[in-house]
Parts: sequence; C-alpha cells; structure tokens
Amino acid sequence: MSRIGLSTSSVYPESTAHGFSYAKSVGYDAVEVMVGIDALSQQIEAVRQLSDHHEIPISAVHAPCLLFTQRVWGTDPWGKLERSADMAHAVGADVVVVHPPFRWQKEYAANFVEGIAKLEATTGLAFAVENMYPWRATQKRGMEMYLPHWDPSTEDYANTTIDLSHAAIAHDDVIEMADRLGERLRHIHLTDGTGSAKDEHLVPGRGAMGADKFLRHIAAKGFAGEIILEINTRKATPGAAREAELREALEFAREHFVVEDEARS
Repeated sequence: MSRIGLSTSSVYPESTAHGFSYAKSVGYDAVEVMVGIDALSQQIEAVRQLSDHHEIPISAVHAPCLLFTQRVWGTDPWGKLERSADMAHAVGADVVVVHPPFRWQKEYAANFVEGIAKLEATTGLAFAVENMYPWRATQKRGMEMYLPHWDPSTEDYANTTIDLSHAAIAHDDVIEMADRLGERLRHIHLTDGTGSAKDEHLVPGRGAMGADKFLRHIAAKGFAGEIILEINTRKATPGAAREAELREALEFAREHFVVEDEARS
C-alpha cells in the first residue's frame, strides 16, 4: 500500500522542523520536504537529523521551483534539480517533485523533457513532473505560463505528479488525468479546490474535486506511489487547531484510499 505523507509546506508559516513534529504526532507515514525560504529546508544534514530524531522517513524532496523560491540554491534551474537529487539520495527519498519551467525560462524549457530523462538515468531517482495550470485573473480568461505545457500528460515523462488543487484551477478532471498518465503516475499531492482562479490547497473533501472518488479510483488501479497531503492551514492557529486539520486530512486519505469491495466490507 502507498504511504500517506505530509508535505512540510502544509504547516507554513511554521517551519520545516514543525512539519516533522506534526507529521509524527498526527501519525503520518512519511514526510515530503519542500525546499523553500526556510533556511533549514535547504540544509541536507539538518533535514536528515529531523528525520532521524522523529523516526519518520522522507519520501520525497520538492525542488525549489516556485515563483518565490527562484533564488533558493542559486538561479540555475538544472543546478536546483541536481541539489534536490543530492538531498534525496542523502535522506533516502526516491522521488524529486519538479514543476515545468515558467514561460520566461526559455532555455531551460527547450530541453526540459530530455533533461529530466537524463537526470533520472544518471541519478536513479524519479523526477515526478507536476501538473500546473493556466494563470487566470478571472474564471474565463487564462495565460499559458508554463512550458512545454502545464499538463504533464502531454509530454513523454516517465514519472509524474497529480496535484488536485492545481487541477481545480485548470478545470481538469483528475480521474481522466490519472487514466491518461497510467503507470507514469508516480506521486500524488492530495488536496482540494473549488475551481476558482486561486491555488487553494484545501483539506481534501472540502472542495469540488471529488477527492474521495479519485482516491478510490487510483486504489482500484493499483497505485503504489506516494500520497502526500499538501494543504493550506495558514488560517489555523498553530498547535491544536492546525493539528486537527492535519489529522482530518490524514483520516480522509486513509478512509478513501481503498478498493470498493474493501470500502463496503
């Protein structure tokens, strides 16, 4: 069965260290480290020590490819991925999550598909390219901001990630996307969205993406990758309130990531 992990981004603005602490206390199986502006998240030895201290494995490293992490680990996008691979190897993770290039990163984008394949061959890791979305100021109009495309099913990637909040913005059907990807679907960012232009990252079940049906669908298809809760808990007070949202998300995943016959028994 897939492990149910927690992204350290789910506890922002609390730190990476808090992410490990919450994951352990709530009962998650693993942690995905979001390499970001928190200096600790950028330090391989510190991240490894957190994993050892809390006795919880690291299942994936999310490369620093968000808009506000453009200068984390330098400005060379390939260098960022190489350092992400170094961290993954050091902490025992098998997956590096990466976004497709921004439209203005033309040189990076020109060889992105081939470059990802080369990195996988040389590192032995899965670089799971994540679905993104058109940037929309309104419900109707959008701008294509990613190259070669925001939908990884349009390209020949060996490993991919589905994020339900991103799919909500793109008005994409996540079950159909999972079927398009087939065995290339390696990683899940379990969250939710309402279909607005905002990247909401709701607790699964609170949006309109049918996260419960999606989980049952991929379970029936034999999905064996990592399922990571990547949710926004910024409005929750640190401590008990935030922990309650993280527990709700974990319980949702465990309740619905079952095949239909098992669910009815």
